[in-house]
Amino acid sequence: MPPTPQLQPPVSPDPISADAPGTIARPLLTQSWLDLAFLHWAAEPAAVAGLLPPGTVPDTLDGLTYVGLVAFRMHRVGWFRLPGVPYLGTFPETNVRLYSVDAHGRRGVVFRSLDASRLIPVAVARLGFRMPYLWSRMAIRAEGDTVTYTSSRRWPGPRGAHSRITVRVGERIEEPTELEHFLTARWGMHSAFFGRPVYLPNAHPRWPLHRAGLVECDEDLVAAAGLPKPTGPPVSVLYSPGVSARFDRPARPAGIPPP
Repeated sequence: MPPTPQLQPPVSPDPISADAPGTIARPLLTQSWLDLAFLHWAAEPAAVAGLLPPGTVPDTLDGLTYVGLVAFRMHRVGWFRLPGVPYLGTFPETNVRLYSVDAHGRRGVVFRSLDASRLIPVAVARLGFRMPYLWSRMAIRAEGDTVTYTSSRRWPGPRGAHSRITVRVGERIEEPTELEHFLTARWGMHSAFFGRPVYLPNAHPRWPLHRAGLVECDEDLVAAAGLPKPTGPPVSVLYSPGVSARFDRPARPAGIPPP
């Protein structure tokens, strides 16, 4: 029988913070995330623990963890301090993500799938970095106070896995709740590279968040990512016009970023 997944980190997680823990002077990657819709469903930690990379456990708030479906526009991905690429580095993306914490207390996200509309970045991310990127036909359309995100998967599959999300953007949130910070202010990504745990830190300005109403959500990306299909409406729906982000080099095993 497979071992029972661990559910508690060996140390206390870092505090939930709306602000990045530090600056990144020499970024490995730069990019902007624009026109974001955040949809989240609550989940029991035991239901997702087996889907996280080695060395991590579900990050929780008040005993629950969350499954996120996040649709947005990636803008001008760039390497090091070079200018971001206008065409290949700009595309719609929709990801399915979980929330994680490691043995050093670092909170992060774990991507179960990342649908994107540019084949070359998808191939590079899959082959070079073992990221679960997938090539999809995608569009983002804004009309008045509503934004619609559509996605239909092309490769590698399951072909036709799709999402259609429409949100109505509401008022700016002046004081986000602890849960809203927990779901959006994540300062790193947990993954595995050839079986070894990897933590990739990031930094960006504080999220400008808006309330949002869910007009439509027709999707099977969550189930295609190996998670139970949501059985009810999301417990949190947010919108953000976006931020510019920087990624640092992967952290050392001891948890200290390289110089």
